[in-house]
Amino acid sequence: MTWWKKNNLRLIQNNLRETDANLDVDRLIGELQELSANVLMMNAGGIVAFYPTKLEYHYRAAGQQKDMLKEAIEKAHAAGMRFIARFDFSKAHESIFAKRPEWFYRTKEGKEVNYHGIVHTCINGYYQREYSLQLIDEVISNYAVDGIFFNMFGYQTRDYSGHHYGICFCDSCKDRFREWSGGLELPQSESLSDPVYRQYKAFQDATTKEMLDRIHDFVKSRSTDIAISTYNEHKVDIVRKESNTDPVRPHPVWLYSASENVKSLEDSWDDKLISNCCINAIDLIHRFTAVSKHEMNIRLKESLASGSGLDFCIIGVFEDYPDRENLPTVADIFKYHKEHEAYYGSFQSAADVALIKPGGPAPANMKEYQGLFKMLKERHILFDVIHENNLLNKKQDLSRYQAVLIPDIPELGASELEVLEELYREGVQLIGTGRSFTTGAANEAFLQRIFDVRPGSLQVYEREAAYLQTADKALFKSFSERDWMFLKGPFRELEFGPQARKQLPFVVPSTFGPPERASGHRISEDCFGAVIREDGSCRAIYVPWQPGELYYRYGYADHKHIALDLLDYAVDGKYKLTTNAPQNVEVFFNKLDEQTYILHLLNLSGFNGVTYFEPVPVYDLEVTLHGIGECRQVNSLVDSDKVSYSTARNDVTVVCSELKDFAAFVIQVEGALG
Repeated sequence: MTWWKKNNLRLIQNNLRETDANLDVDRLIGELQELSANVLMMNAGGIVAFYPTKLEYHYRAAGQQKDMLKEAIEKAHAAGMRFIARFDFSKAHESIFAKRPEWFYRTKEGKEVNYHGIVHTCINGYYQREYSLQLIDEVISNYAVDGIFFNMFGYQTRDYSGHHYGICFCDSCKDRFREWSGGLELPQSESLSDPVYRQYKAFQDATTKEMLDRIHDFVKSRSTDIAISTYNEHKVDIVRKESNTDPVRPHPVWLYSASENVKSLEDSWDDKLISNCCINAIDLIHRFTAVSKHEMNIRLKESLASGSGLDFCIIGVFEDYPDRENLPTVADIFKYHKEHEAYYGSFQSAADVALIKPGGPAPANMKEYQGLFKMLKERHILFDVIHENNLLNKKQDLSRYQAVLIPDIPELGASELEVLEELYREGVQLIGTGRSFTTGAANEAFLQRIFDVRPGSLQVYEREAAYLQTADKALFKSFSERDWMFLKGPFRELEFGPQARKQLPFVVPSTFGPPERASGHRISEDCFGAVIREDGSCRAIYVPWQPGELYYRYGYADHKHIALDLLDYAVDGKYKLTTNAPQNVEVFFNKLDEQTYILHLLNLSGFNGVTYFEPVPVYDLEVTLHGIGECRQVNSLVDSDKVSYSTARNDVTVVCSELKDFAAFVIQVEGALG
């Protein structure tokens, strides 16, 4: 088994500056050992070579006095650590541009992008397509690296200050796109309404994957024990993601960054490992000031409890890093993982629900998906994230879920539609929201066949007084005292077939001001906000607007309650886990083997929507696990106190008398009774 398959990474990335070329390796290794790291990721080459390269077009760090790469690898290995060599081919030193300008990115006006002496390259140019393989070859032929990582792989159109320069118009891009598309010229706009630009997005995806194919074949021909890693899932062993922040991002702050990053890979690909890099810096500009230690604590523990190892990054080296506040938190969590490593790395799903993550080459609307993710987390419903790009390969696993949620995905491929239809016929409930299945003849036919509706005109309500009526109180149990809920954004009118049970009557907008004229609303007789189609044990529910995005953006509980009331109805309210935990406790539950489960509780009460504080203790939590078997033992991995629990036939209730921050319980059962 290759070394990374254990899924036990405790990775530290020292993202080196050119001035670190003569760093004190012994001191660094000692600091990494104090942090319980077992993998070191460090720069090898690309923008700057941190070793005595012999290649003509590879810029070596100025003033380098030793082979730092060799020393770091040898001493990391002597300390029992793996070493991953970091490359960045997205840019190169301006001295190389002066010699080979044809290898580099060009704006529409034909200009290069030179950022403080570092010039943008192009994935279709010779430097990335061919010369990068020579750089990789030089490193893996001369140094005993355990893995290679590529930063900023693919098409890069922004500089480090965030300035966007548009798609690349270098000669290589022009020629390759013309050949790939059958004669088209590069698009003049970056709008998805432009059919040429849509083809260009597919071209980007295809050429990125082709380059990853070439790297994979080249590296694996040398050694199958060298792990390949980047931010793309195609032909890599370790998929890297990041939990990071940037002050210019619009609110809301995404509390579940690490959980989502890990789940969307861990649940979808069985042959890949996820390493979610928790970035210490608050943004690319302010690399020497860290996020709150409480935020770092949440990121690392969400990663751990979601099924991955640990990954932490700083710029430069520790000896002159000016913000050390997070290091004790990192050390504590890495130490916990080291001590309890036997319980991590091989989680098996115990989820009731699957949430499809939108994919494809074109940018997708992720807000609906994120809103549904947030709802499920807050209600403590166990769910897996299945990426649209790997839906076909998860076909055999999907039948074990009670329901599958499809969040605002307008068009799925014919094979993906076939998978969903088979699941529906087998009794897995389908819930589609937003604009799902409304683009293309095959999707519209699927919508009619499964949900018994046809898509009508699309309305967009922004400043109109639009509402939906929660008329069916037996279905919408959360609305005993609320009859209307506000509607905003895209709303698809539907044509209903005979098997479609219409819900949430549309309240037609009327005047809302001045107060004396705030009247005149009427209930529509032919426009509805939800439809349920039942065929024996099969239930298909369609919501032609975006409850997830509305909840993500505005936080009103009505939109969450609508979606979860419908989900409760779809699965008859039967979930594997129920709890009295408040919504700001994140719950994780997974299977380790046929008689062992692991339960994690993470206290998120220190997050106020913007800032992270010390969490407030939560008392007397009870988590009931239904149908797992008769319990014979529960042990805490966090403290030595005896754990209180009860068991009733197949159900086990674990009691957490006080949750300060984080709890982990290993549950041993006899096996489910008949």
